[in-house]
Amino acid sequence: MNEVFTWVGGGIGALVAARWLVQRLQLSKAKHPSLRGHARMALRLAKWVPFYEYDDSEYFGVDGAPAEVQQLRRRAFERLARQFRDKAPRTLEQSALLEDGISDLEFVNHYRVPFQFRNRVHEQLKLGCLVEETRERHLKDLDGNWSLDVTGAYGMNLFGYEVYKQCIERGVERARALGPVLGPYHPVIADNVQRLQKIAGLDEVSFHMSGTEAVMQAVRLARYHTRKSHIVRFCGAYHGWWDGVQAGVGNPRPAREVYTLKDLSEDSLRVLRTRKNIACVLINPLQAMHPNGNAPSDSMLVTSERSVGYDKAAYAAWLQKVREVCTKRGIVLIFDEVFLGFRLAVGGAQEYFGIKADLVTYGKTLGGGLPVGVVCGRADLMRRFRDEQPTDICFARGTFNSHPYVMTAMNEFLQYLEKPEAQATYVGLDARWDNCAKVLNERLAAQQLPMRVANMVSIWATKFTQPSRYSWMFQYYLRAQGIAMSWVGSGRFLFSHDFTDGDFDEFCERFLAAAVAMRNDGWWWASPQLTHKAIKRQVLREMVRTLLGRKRKANRMQAVPSGPSEPSGAAPESATPELATSGAAHRLGPVRHRVE
Repeated sequence: MNEVFTWVGGGIGALVAARWLVQRLQLSKAKHPSLRGHARMALRLAKWVPFYEYDDSEYFGVDGAPAEVQQLRRRAFERLARQFRDKAPRTLEQSALLEDGISDLEFVNHYRVPFQFRNRVHEQLKLGCLVEETRERHLKDLDGNWSLDVTGAYGMNLFGYEVYKQCIERGVERARALGPVLGPYHPVIADNVQRLQKIAGLDEVSFHMSGTEAVMQAVRLARYHTRKSHIVRFCGAYHGWWDGVQAGVGNPRPAREVYTLKDLSEDSLRVLRTRKNIACVLINPLQAMHPNGNAPSDSMLVTSERSVGYDKAAYAAWLQKVREVCTKRGIVLIFDEVFLGFRLAVGGAQEYFGIKADLVTYGKTLGGGLPVGVVCGRADLMRRFRDEQPTDICFARGTFNSHPYVMTAMNEFLQYLEKPEAQATYVGLDARWDNCAKVLNERLAAQQLPMRVANMVSIWATKFTQPSRYSWMFQYYLRAQGIAMSWVGSGRFLFSHDFTDGDFDEFCERFLAAAVAMRNDGWWWASPQLTHKAIKRQVLREMVRTLLGRKRKANRMQAVPSGPSEPSGAAPESATPELATSGAAHRLGPVRHRVE
């Protein structure tokens, strides 16, 4: 009898192990093959990437360009540096004073370009961070220089700065009598709730202080009500900087209970169908523009490869499949619309793609120009307690949630959203911006310039059509032509809905002038041997050489005897043979993590 039990137990154990193995293989297959799809591995490897930089002899010719092209680039670099200094001395001076005191500014200034080039860029191509006025689609710095603004204010500026200035001014006036009372609500909140219920098509609303907080609460509610542990995010998607969803580089701690899966993949759907521990699926609809890719930042333009492109029908079909699986499996589907907000449609991505979510998060533009986060959801998912278990609650509060000034500015925005002039901006929205991108691409092609633009409605990105080590320089040529961008550079332009045909013509002229100037200055010189793969191999060799050089130096230092016999002076690092291989001496610095 014992033998029978042993045999049966062994068989059950084998079946359980086989089932676990199958699920594990399915999960592995559903991860994107790049490091973006393997967050923990990416985090480990990031700690091994050494900092090094190109010295003066190679900085302008790391792609093998001949001496005359290198000299052309050097003169252009110096000319741009003078232009920035001469054009905005006061702005640059005041901005420099802030860098030592504002850690965010220090960070973005170090991650505008690939790290091998960053120190020289940071020292010479100075950029200001201060502006004092907006007028229609333009920003003015402290020196009176006006730039055409396509930063989008991180997604907030949808209808134009004039609209938001008015929302804030009227909102402040409406809240003036109450002031910053926290706890009790300003009565305008009732109208906000009704309008948001109508927009989102959902039952209840909660207010928060930022988009990140709104996503945190949505995920917490999903876990609370499903009693399941894991969340699914898709490769490259951003859902705020908190530990719970920022898997991989940028988060010192590995994200727990998070599956990072491939976008647009049947393998990912299979995981959703078979796993029993998934509480929710997070969707950032902006990923439709770069599925399985991070935000297209110039700091990552090592080879000029940038995977951006948009297929509305394909992405809508994908979302429909995700919706069906989530419904069948009892998984909460969360649309994170903090960034996109109401850019695609008055009803947001739900209306635009024709997909209903269980929870939706909003932020940025919804605050009428002030900071805000909002969660809208089904009544059963929004409840934060259980009647049958009074001490089992899902807590979420914040000191400044539902701040009176935010609520009144929000109400002004929501009222504006229903006005005919706002509604008119959505008519033919896709066709308008598709045509604008087509016009610019045709002009780029006519002048044989190695770039094109890709667009998702009014969000654009620059694509480069040939390998290069220097495409990251394009952002500086754009700035020299008076185009204001966010710190990620040429990878993201956000056009407000109040952009006129004249504004677009101005953008095209400046964009083309920047591209022609960059070509004429030799930055896009290329040899047939300069391929994306060749560049990646070159950078890998540089990293390995740097690590080996650092290890040899450490070993030599350990071997040097201490005491009076120690030499009084040491040869400079650049004189050591291991750092001068192939004529490419690198100044070594501390290992730094690559942060996106």
